[in-house]
Amino acid sequence: MSPTAYKILTREEWERLKGEGAFAGAPVDLADGYIHLSAPDQVAETAAKHFAGRDDLVLAEVDLIKLDGVKWEPSRGGQLFPHVYGPLPLSAVIRVQALRVTGEVVERNELR
Repeated sequence: MSPTAYKILTREEWERLKGEGAFAGAPVDLADGYIHLSAPDQVAETAAKHFAGRDDLVLAEVDLIKLDGVKWEPSRGGQLFPHVYGPLPLSAVIRVQALRVTGEVVERNELR
């Protein structure tokens, strides 16, 4: 299992995370009771499946070692995905990139 994972956020969610110092989750996270993350090899598929056509996104790389409540659980196609049971603290975010998803093409750029 990877020591890092990724959370795809809208710019608004990213600004809230920066401002509040923690993120309770997007609507889908709140509905499911945990924050959805993707392992490095899962993030492109997650982006294409759930965020196609969006250009207002931020890709936050998360240090899983800095988190409590991480469980790797089966999801899409039986793959194990990291789920965070609790808030995502800003202190666990180690890198952010702007993210644009055009169809199945995922573009990452340093966030400015």
